[in-house]
Amino acid sequence: MIRRLAAALAALALSACTAQLAPPAPTVAAAPVEVQILAFNDFHGNLQVPDPIEVTEADGTKRKIATGGAAHLAAALAGLRAGRANTITVSAGDTIGASPLISANYLDEPAIDAMNLLHLEINSIGNHEFDRGADELKRMQAGGCARFTRRIPCAVEPFGGAHFRYLAANVVGADGQTIFPPTAIKTFQTSAGPITVGFIGETLKGTANIVTPAGVRGLTFKDEAETANALVPKLKAQGVDAIVLLIHQGGKTKQFTVGNGCDGFTGDIQPILKNLDPAIAIVISGHTHWAYVCRGTPGVADGRLLTSAGKYGYFVTDLRLEFDPATHRLVGQDAHNVIVGNGERGEDAAEKVLVARYAAAVEPIASRIVGHLTAPATRSTDDGESAAADLIADSMLAATRAPDQGGAQLALVNGTGVRVDLPGGDIRYDAAFAMMPFGNNLVVMTLTGAQLKAAIEQQYAIPVRSGFTNPAALAPSAGFTYTVDMTRPASGRVVDMRLDGKPVGLADPYRVALNNYLASGGDSLSEFTAGTDVADHNIIDLDALVAWIAPGRTPPTPNRVHLIGAR
Repeated sequence: MIRRLAAALAALALSACTAQLAPPAPTVAAAPVEVQILAFNDFHGNLQVPDPIEVTEADGTKRKIATGGAAHLAAALAGLRAGRANTITVSAGDTIGASPLISANYLDEPAIDAMNLLHLEINSIGNHEFDRGADELKRMQAGGCARFTRRIPCAVEPFGGAHFRYLAANVVGADGQTIFPPTAIKTFQTSAGPITVGFIGETLKGTANIVTPAGVRGLTFKDEAETANALVPKLKAQGVDAIVLLIHQGGKTKQFTVGNGCDGFTGDIQPILKNLDPAIAIVISGHTHWAYVCRGTPGVADGRLLTSAGKYGYFVTDLRLEFDPATHRLVGQDAHNVIVGNGERGEDAAEKVLVARYAAAVEPIASRIVGHLTAPATRSTDDGESAAADLIADSMLAATRAPDQGGAQLALVNGTGVRVDLPGGDIRYDAAFAMMPFGNNLVVMTLTGAQLKAAIEQQYAIPVRSGFTNPAALAPSAGFTYTVDMTRPASGRVVDMRLDGKPVGLADPYRVALNNYLASGGDSLSEFTAGTDVADHNIIDLDALVAWIAPGRTPPTPNRVHLIGAR
């Protein structure tokens, strides 16, 4: 009996030892935690579906696609969010400004309401957010019906302001404070615990040079990289696990595509990227209206993820960030641009109602026939002289030529301000507005021939912008011509100027019509601020164009600016 018990105990002990010595079951590593960022940029108040856009496919073929509009954008975003708890929607600026009439006529209030409905959470400011000045921009955030422009706010309904947060890290007021918060933090409650992402929002440093100076008076636009880098320690101290820069600056690839590549990328954002703190791992960009995804491309993103969704709500960038579930360290990131479409992804009912309400309000204004053209007046893709720009300059001269309207002898318009082509045939008001959406006043001033030459020299001293072939132009009215030799040193390139066929005398005075943007030094053309005997008779540039084309016109041939040595 004792032997049997001893044997049984020995067997049990051996069994226990065997169980303890068996190899442990293999462990399965926990999957990374995913956070989704949905991004777009340069919406520009395009509540309705914009004109079809031509894209180049990977095989080089081209096709046009109809895509965009607030209702389709909201539906596309909702579809991309479906089933994902950890998601945020952001924009990289120019959500408003330079907008179609349906939004601009109502101070872009409906565009802000549309952003609220599609659940935008963070928006970095862009240059066009300043089109109506800083006070009006602050109203976009806060809401209310205070009046800062010619147009009447809250014309259709009360305005509650943006539910999303504007960020403006590099825009400082006279009091030394940023006009909006520099950063925002989003904490996602995940299965691995809270994961926190910090966002920095900036516009381009050169914003003051491309908006009406009066609108940004008293503001300082600081260096983008220096400003962002200074915020990194503060965000780290707040416990962020990743840092995203939303910046209204960008670049271009070789061709306009759906934007899932980085081939031949170049642009003004590149020196900013090279100077950024490595802790800023994701850069969501805009401004150039181009779509791209650069996945750590050497010489471009250098290990970062760089994206842009083009413009007008054509595309949405779907970014995915992966975090280690134990350390919360960022371990992976990728993105791709998604075509919003023209209803293929659905249509948001609330957005559709909003757009219909404002479309009905603006229709009597938009559909009015204001003139006729015998052929289309096209713009230059390089913002150079064009039939459209010359047509505008002619209208400016006609509106200001009379002695009691300023006595202008010539007019100049910046090619950068001509937004779209004007079609041939009968011209609706909304088409004219789309070409000239800024509502600038016409100003007439006296400049000597030397001052006029100095201003034009400034225009052609500006380096050709990355992604463009030729310099932007100051398009002149009929009767005024000038020749620029781009092979000569800057400040000595204007080699001939003539008015009505006669050489312009450097010491002689001339009455010159400009829009108030140029007159106050916009586009870095400070020489125009030296003008004297300045007259402003409250003539709006768009009103001048409408009056000019009312009896019917043939678009001029763009042969008033002669470039030597241009590409």
